[in-house]
Amino acid sequence: MMEEHHIEGFDAPSFFTLHDYDSSGTWTPDEVRKTYGLDDESNRAASESSKESAIRAVFDLFDPTNTGSISRENFLKTISAGTRLPDLGFGPGHHGDLEYEYEIHHFEKFHGDDATEEELTHPEDIEHFKLHDEMEAAQQRLEKLEDMQVVEANIPSKFRRAV
Repeated sequence: MMEEHHIEGFDAPSFFTLHDYDSSGTWTPDEVRKTYGLDDESNRAASESSKESAIRAVFDLFDPTNTGSISRENFLKTISAGTRLPDLGFGPGHHGDLEYEYEIHHFEKFHGDDATEEELTHPEDIEHFKLHDEMEAAQQRLEKLEDMQVVEANIPSKFRRAV
């Protein structure tokens, strides 16, 4: 968790607020799951039971009365007593969009603001820009379909003429 999205730059109240995705004043199991990136592609091989155990470990620390949610008050009190969010072995956590995740977890670590396109040769860079190309091609296909008055592929075969 220490490398998670500049965690060292946040104070506890700011960190809690940033990860309270629905702004309810509490963290739910789903919010902890999202913060730890348990549904991210990088954790697809992890079993559901290990993910549930990870969530339980966080709740054991920050929800001492088993309310089913972590209140801001309990989080801040527990952090001020010296407890830290555990590193549960699921990586740095992934809960932003693809661009943000790439920026935080790769670009900032291995490249600088002055990096040229020619220097972006890591496998992560190639994969990232390949994804951009695929998204752009999909958008172009969609725009082409939207310009058509009739999309023949959408007509059920029983209504098509045999040619």
